[in-house]
Amino acid sequence: MDEGRIRRVVIAGGGTAGWAAACALTHQFRELLDIVLVESEQIGTVGVGESTIPTIRTFHRLLQIDEREFLSSVAGSFKLSISFENWKHQGDRYFHPFGYTGAGTWSCEFHHFWLDSLRRGMKSELGDYCLETVASRVDRFALFEQAEGGVPQWSVRWTRNPNAPGRPDVNYAYHFDAALYAAYLRRKSEGRGLTRIEGKIREVRQDPENGFVQALVMEDGRIVEGDLFIDCSGFRGLLIEQTLRTGYEDWNQWLPCDRAVALQTESVGPAVPYTRAIAHEAGWRWHIPLQHRVGCGLVFSGRHMSDDEAAAKLRRDAGAPAIRDPWLVPFRTGRRLKAWNKNVVSLGLASGFIEPLESTSIHLALSSVARLIHLFPHAGIDDSLVERYNDVSRAEMEHVRDFIIMHYHLNQRDEPLWRDCREMKLPDGLAQRIRLFRDRAYAWQGEDELFRLDSWTHVMLGQGVVPKQHHLLGRALSDPDLRRLFDAIRQPIDRAVEAMPSHQEFLDRYCKAAPEVWEARKPAMEA
Repeated sequence: MDEGRIRRVVIAGGGTAGWAAACALTHQFRELLDIVLVESEQIGTVGVGESTIPTIRTFHRLLQIDEREFLSSVAGSFKLSISFENWKHQGDRYFHPFGYTGAGTWSCEFHHFWLDSLRRGMKSELGDYCLETVASRVDRFALFEQAEGGVPQWSVRWTRNPNAPGRPDVNYAYHFDAALYAAYLRRKSEGRGLTRIEGKIREVRQDPENGFVQALVMEDGRIVEGDLFIDCSGFRGLLIEQTLRTGYEDWNQWLPCDRAVALQTESVGPAVPYTRAIAHEAGWRWHIPLQHRVGCGLVFSGRHMSDDEAAAKLRRDAGAPAIRDPWLVPFRTGRRLKAWNKNVVSLGLASGFIEPLESTSIHLALSSVARLIHLFPHAGIDDSLVERYNDVSRAEMEHVRDFIIMHYHLNQRDEPLWRDCREMKLPDGLAQRIRLFRDRAYAWQGEDELFRLDSWTHVMLGQGVVPKQHHLLGRALSDPDLRRLFDAIRQPIDRAVEAMPSHQEFLDRYCKAAPEVWEARKPAMEA
């Protein structure tokens, strides 16, 4: 027998991160591992992770999760974009869409042609050339459908862009009820043989020689032994920090908000296909429409607004009757110095937290799960695997961190928090990105980076960065040719969106949740 071989994996904590790890591990390794999840129903989790980005669909495909079943089980809705309101200044609005914009060449991206069209006096917005933005503006949505005989067809027929004729692709993500999502993943996991243990952890036992975690001791005396432990205990980091003293890198100097107050309200109108991120004097507010309710929250800096002020402001601005009292979520932006330490892998909030803006929290948890499966230490903990896992985790977190910092830094608001953000010293990589875009309209997506060139472009332009120059090839087309190009992109998008049903109509037809789905759920405290 291989003495160091990993046979038993113990997951400490539930919520989205814990149950996503359980679902993925039981799906991929089936009979190869004994997988146990320990959680206590008496310990609530954060409960604000209800908005996602498109990478969740890849994760679901890997786990063979049926979309309609999933959405109807979690009272979910679709998300094409994020609506950023009041970020540049009060009254301003732009969309960060998930889709592709326009049609460029290998040497010159589309936004350079668009910038040159403005120089020539042609009036349009960059979002006019992105299906997801145009559909978001009018609250419409449609999906690729499978016709009889397995022939792919559009529910709305159109040609997406000249370089990919007939491409049937809308890039979207989901909004869902976090408690229902955790319950859904739990059912999947337990159906594949996972053992769930209810109870609180009283003690963590370590090997006295190497410090590896050996077992969790429950309050009732039960001992849960394991070879590899996954810490999904939230901000407290029971294993990764309280036990292993891994250390934490604080990012508050760039990300000033350190608190959030969350609230759930009734739905008073049709669900829109985007998340709203609305800036205010001391931070920003989210608005996430589900089928049965709206998730609301106010992210703020404790130095610029008190908890009571934040709760009162959220109640005023939510715009609908509350269905539960608001709850406070203090947080500390940053990351563990090691996401994987000894035989403990931290996931979700236990590994670090950036903040809810751009809805990356669930993505980072799912990405970490996928990374762990790819680098799984079947034969035992290997330093080279651990080092690789930590290097990739750090780079991913820093990339997302910089994208979020950019929203705060590029503003024209007058309040103290926003002035401080405008004047702060940026991480070197982010400063270079902004400088290159401002000087030359140059944007890029590095290898293994989450946010695409289109994302950087839409946000920098949306936040008011005006490039001084753009690529010379933007001038290559004559005015008539440029207009023909723009019409060839824009007209099919407009026709497609015009033929789409409203987002609410599509939800009702495609994945409407039964009333008992949300009536029977417990109060949401899951993340």
